[in-house]
Amino acid sequence: MIITLNGSEGSGKTTVAKKIASELDYVRYTTGEIFRAMAKKRGLTLVEYVQLGETDPEIDKEVDDYVVKLSKEQDNFILDSRMAWHFIPQSTKIYLNVDEREGAKRVFAELQKDNSRNEMKNTPKTVEEVLKKIQARQKTDDTRYLQYYNVNIRDKKNYDFVLDTTELFPEEVFEKVMAFINSKINAQPS
Repeated sequence: MIITLNGSEGSGKTTVAKKIASELDYVRYTTGEIFRAMAKKRGLTLVEYVQLGETDPEIDKEVDDYVVKLSKEQDNFILDSRMAWHFIPQSTKIYLNVDEREGAKRVFAELQKDNSRNEMKNTPKTVEEVLKKIQARQKTDDTRYLQYYNVNIRDKKNYDFVLDTTELFPEEVFEKVMAFINSKINAQPS
């Protein structure tokens, strides 16, 4: 089973993807890591690289081609990605949602621990700063994906399972997502 996971910033995608990969003994891929590696090669931050993608479709195409190739070469993995659900239509498509202010609080808390991700050159000093940066990135992403692919990545109809994580602890999110995945696994012919 190929599982594609998308969601709002701070919804718990990374945490859940890691736990699912561990539970199922699947390889976990993230397009964020791919984008970061490509940005680093060019000496850019992730934000700068994403902005370049607004005018250069080849930026996204490289990642898209990799995702499609991956789905043809492997059967069992999880991919944390904004667009993988679109490029791997046969995948089990999951979306995690969170209230944007709660998501910003979670991202802010993580950035206080570790700012090795290069989305934000300077660690934001407030939750409000994080929220503004998240909103700017969402606008950039939404515009680009609509322009290049004519899709709304936040449209819940694109997914097989949608979960609001705002009021849930990470373990509760994992349990609910795994229950859905297990129902799909159990429904597959042996």
